[in-house]
Amino acid sequence: MRDVILVLNAGSSSLEFSVFPFNASETAGVRGQIEALSTEPRFVARDADGKIIGQKAWPSGTRLGHEESIEFLLTWGGQGPLEGCRIVAVGHRVVHGGVRFTGPVLIDCKILAEIEALVSLAPLHQPHNIAAIRAAARHAPKLPQVACFDTSFHLTQPAVAQTFALPRRYTEQGIRRYGFHGLSCEYIASVLPAFDSQAAAGRTIVAHLGNGASMCALRAGQSIATTMGFTAVDGLVMGTRCGALDPGVVLHLISQERLSVAECEDLLYHKSGLLGISDISGDMRTLLGSHDPRAKEAVALFVYRVGRELGSLTAALEGLDALVFTGGIGENAASIRARICRGSAWLGLELDEAANERGGPGIAQPDSPVAAWVIATDEERVIADHTRRILEDRSSRTGGTVHCEN
Repeated sequence: MRDVILVLNAGSSSLEFSVFPFNASETAGVRGQIEALSTEPRFVARDADGKIIGQKAWPSGTRLGHEESIEFLLTWGGQGPLEGCRIVAVGHRVVHGGVRFTGPVLIDCKILAEIEALVSLAPLHQPHNIAAIRAAARHAPKLPQVACFDTSFHLTQPAVAQTFALPRRYTEQGIRRYGFHGLSCEYIASVLPAFDSQAAAGRTIVAHLGNGASMCALRAGQSIATTMGFTAVDGLVMGTRCGALDPGVVLHLISQERLSVAECEDLLYHKSGLLGISDISGDMRTLLGSHDPRAKEAVALFVYRVGRELGSLTAALEGLDALVFTGGIGENAASIRARICRGSAWLGLELDEAANERGGPGIAQPDSPVAAWVIATDEERVIADHTRRILEDRSSRTGGTVHCEN
């Protein structure tokens, strides 16, 4: 019987999964996802070489949900690629850990209640992370589950980078800059020495660019500033999220446009960003393939905001040794990388156009004062590593029951 770790990343309408051998030296053996959980679910799984090993589509109108999705995954796996394997733990990506969670934790009822108390800080993600934890617990109440938080990596930031200019009582209540995409940044920081030892020991900005997007300033591998703040709606322009916004706009929407709090939340999280600007799509691939002037305006604003934040984070670092692109857009959109790098020439970054078109990994000229890299992120690997370490701690093995009442 082969021991494996199941990693789950639950979104509002999707469930991504990976299966890692318990042996730390091995990579994920199976990866996949179920999309459109509540409308027209579609499942696909691939092996370590990227070969499709499982597919399924449900009829339109099917509402699968997280619990049914997890049941399907475990049944499918047990009858196929996971036959002869024993799942010894489940690792979860949990978006918000507040000030309480400084690192990964073994989940029990008390921990789960504390995670639930943070839902208002990440309403787009946290409820679905919790749904996956509860679903896995109902399936196997005694199976250890580990929560890995996107915010924990950024707790190394100095106090001045975390503080809003609000009355102190609000800061003491936890209203502060947290930062997100920490698991992605943690992975990049862990592998960067293999690409660029000087940058790894020095000053690097990680641009995690995707449907959700943020940038993080690293000094010697530790986060010292990031574009996201109290929630994951702050910072860069994203697929459907607005990014940085004058708070007065929200006050105007409430007082003059008579939007409710729920309507404002829906607007800022689901109807803004690239989708709102273009009125076409929140998907960068669609916008890059469009000749519509509105699509071009959306792309231009995305690139402009990245350039603005790049300058801000460079100031926080007091210089820059390397820029790293990751995430769906960062890894795959050569034209976006090129525009950002060309706009960063003032920093000393000299783009190698041919290398960029090839996808890197190095995309700066050999003698460029500032290096530039394309590095695929692997948040799931970070979660698996954390889960493995917690299981290896014998003091943790006796806890971890998450069979709690809803």
